Amino acid sequence: MSARSENGLRALPSVNRILESPQSKELVQAYSHNAIVSLARDQLQEARTAIVSGGVSPSLEQLVEAISRRARDLWRPRPSPVINATGVIVHTNLGRAPLSEEATRAVVDVAVGYADLEMDLTSGGRGGRDAAMRSLVCQLTGAESAIAVNNNAAALHLALTTLAKDREVVVSRGEAVEIGGGVRIPEVLGQSGARLVEVGTTNRTYIADFEDAITENTAALLRVHTSNFTVSGFTSMPTIEDMVDLGRRRGVPVFHNIGSGCLLDTSQFGLTPEPMPQASISAGADLVFFSGDKLLGGPQAGIIAGGEELIRLISRHPLARAVRIDKMTMAALTATLVHYVKEEALDKVPVWRMVSMPLGDIEARASAWLLKIGNRGEIIDGRSTVGGGSLPGETLATKLLALSTPQGSSADALAAQLRTGDPPVVGRIDEDRLLLDPRTVLPEQDEELTRAVARALGEGTS
Repeated sequence: MSARSENGLRALPSVNRILESPQSKELVQAYSHNAIVSLARDQLQEARTAIVSGGVSPSLEQLVEAISRRARDLWRPRPSPVINATGVIVHTNLGRAPLSEEATRAVVDVAVGYADLEMDLTSGGRGGRDAAMRSLVCQLTGAESAIAVNNNAAALHLALTTLAKDREVVVSRGEAVEIGGGVRIPEVLGQSGARLVEVGTTNRTYIADFEDAITENTAALLRVHTSNFTVSGFTSMPTIEDMVDLGRRRGVPVFHNIGSGCLLDTSQFGLTPEPMPQASISAGADLVFFSGDKLLGGPQAGIIAGGEELIRLISRHPLARAVRIDKMTMAALTATLVHYVKEEALDKVPVWRMVSMPLGDIEARASAWLLKIGNRGEIIDGRSTVGGGSLPGETLATKLLALSTPQGSSADALAAQLRTGDPPVVGRIDEDRLLLDPRTVLPEQDEELTRAVARALGEGTS
């Protein structure tokens, strides 16, 4: 070891000396003595390793600041709020759908105390945790019954485990897809114990293909909405009505996994129609699977709606308990469904407020942002995306604030400053310009966003 390294190691302060600094005492009060001691030891070990490798010994102040940063990063609440200025409405990496005010209050109300999750307050006896949610789903979709679990993949897995274990499920080869996060329909079927029977081709499947595949061991015909990609051109796929007719003739139930849980007609916003659970139920599907977040705009959940007897069997399977939702998710989901019953989803559910936001309102907000940051950019035309495995390839016209990159910096550097700021602001980069889309920024976040942007632009010029 060199003399320089030995001197650097001797210059390192002890843990006790670090703890004596005013900033460290504040950290001990904010967290705990043992926690800060552990971080101090880790930081000192890193410093020793760096010094032996030829680095310079850090000062006491630098060590304490590094410990403080690490404490804040390790123990801040996670996930933590961010401002989504990407223009992607259902952004999977940013938690998908923001909840309505009413749904948020419902979560808080049941989180801070007790709730009638499984009690009938009228009789004083045990009640069903799904009762209110089931009633709302049936009212909205026309289904006889429903159950909610922790996500849509779990919903499909639960139903197949209950109804198709050791039996065959027929699905079009073009719909044996990956539904997100590396989860694939064939693997879901395999884990459930069902046997996949693929029919047709990637681009063309006919009702005769399904009929030819039916045997005495067929448990279900399965349709899967290809929600995160499109196949166009020389294509063919039987309608859900055709499949229901076949299922009725051959005594085989029809399951329809529609994905995003869209309860409103998307064509009214100039978008391609997204499958709706009420349409599938009306067409006669025995079970319909859809998400509680995404375009429904509630918390992460998977909903199965359909025939009363099938739902009863599914609800009684032991796996149903393993994947059931908790009281906070149930509260948020129920409050969100109420918005649809009251026909106020366009005004109350943030996802639908964003989808239906007039272009003039978006431009006015972008212009107000520009003014507040000192005209450090310009307003340009752009496109917003629905996202979240919904309406693939579909976009909405929007107005974007294209920020002027500080001299000597870059769009990537500015984006990093905003992402690591307080609050974090996430935009998107296109052609080396950082773009911010008002459509996905909640109106109450406008002031926070402009302050964060002005601060980042100021730091970029210093």
